[in-house]
Amino acid sequence: MKQVASANDNKFKKIIKTLGDVFVPIIPAIVAGGLMMGLTESINFCVNNGYLAIDTSASWYVFLAMFSNAAYIFLPILIGFSSAKVFGGNQFLGAVIAMIMLHPDLQNAWTVASEGVLRNQSVWFGLYEIPMVAYQGHVIPIVIAVYIMSFIENKLHKIVPEMIDLFVTPLVTIFITGYLTLTLVGPVFVFLENSLLTGVQQIVQLPFGIGGFVIGGIYATTVVTGIHHMYSIIDMGQIANYGYTYWLPIASAANIAQGGATLAVGVKTKNKKIKSLAFPAALSAMLGITEPAIFGINLRYIKPFIGAALGGAAGGLYASIVGLGATGTGVTGIFGILLHLHSPINYLIMFAIALGVAFFTTLLLGWDESK
Repeated sequence: MKQVASANDNKFKKIIKTLGDVFVPIIPAIVAGGLMMGLTESINFCVNNGYLAIDTSASWYVFLAMFSNAAYIFLPILIGFSSAKVFGGNQFLGAVIAMIMLHPDLQNAWTVASEGVLRNQSVWFGLYEIPMVAYQGHVIPIVIAVYIMSFIENKLHKIVPEMIDLFVTPLVTIFITGYLTLTLVGPVFVFLENSLLTGVQQIVQLPFGIGGFVIGGIYATTVVTGIHHMYSIIDMGQIANYGYTYWLPIASAANIAQGGATLAVGVKTKNKKIKSLAFPAALSAMLGITEPAIFGINLRYIKPFIGAALGGAAGGLYASIVGLGATGTGVTGIFGILLHLHSPINYLIMFAIALGVAFFTTLLLGWDESK
């Protein structure tokens, strides 16, 4: 039934859904890494300021720090494996394409800023040159590369005789896709991805927190349309480029605000049925799952949705002003503080602002339960 329903979606919705299918399975790995990063940063803060006396040369801490960034260092491999499954390709070939993009014969992308590009390679029979730089931290290029790989692989399976399919198809698929990726797909989509991340960061950093206010205010609307499934690209890209995602705290504020508005409905309503729906939906939203609150209560009565949007805007405003960033993605709301252990007070203040503004604004606006 889900396949039949999704078949009627327009192309944009299908793209968004596909991105969600690629990134959702990866989230547990990203969450684990983000939480460990938060722990190491909080331990460092406490040690450097004299709050704790811990030997940071001990094996448990050295290993914790090493484990924390593993998922981010090899993120393209996770994405390649997941993308191949979604696009109907061989998952191990998808991982190989990602490995090519991280190959040690390519210059590590993290060193380009300090060392510059060390080597270029002439491609397409001397038509132009490409920098021999790997793709650490990049997201979109590997998705596109594995989509192409899956297309080529499936076409070859249909035309290559079964007797030699096992040898010919993987060989041709990997070489063609690898060459296209390093010479065309990678350079083009790295530029587009960097442009997207730069644009988002410029919006977030607008003066006086204006960017956070706008994003926090409209975030819930993007959840309604399903666009939010693509935000993992922004989170992962920002972490790779800046060390933090400044998008996630704003999203967290918007989710908390949905819970605050729904909580206001639950507190004030006299209808037992609505009350029994509102309280668990409010808790769910404060844990990061907003659909019950949005579709069950807030959007149904409209004004609570407006109150939640204002709460999200207020929380996003504060997050942008103080430059609040998260060490990982996938966790918002109450447990989102685990990704903000380097700045827990600011996260709690943002939480209180989003919840409080949404709660009291919703009570002030009121709503008509007869509709």
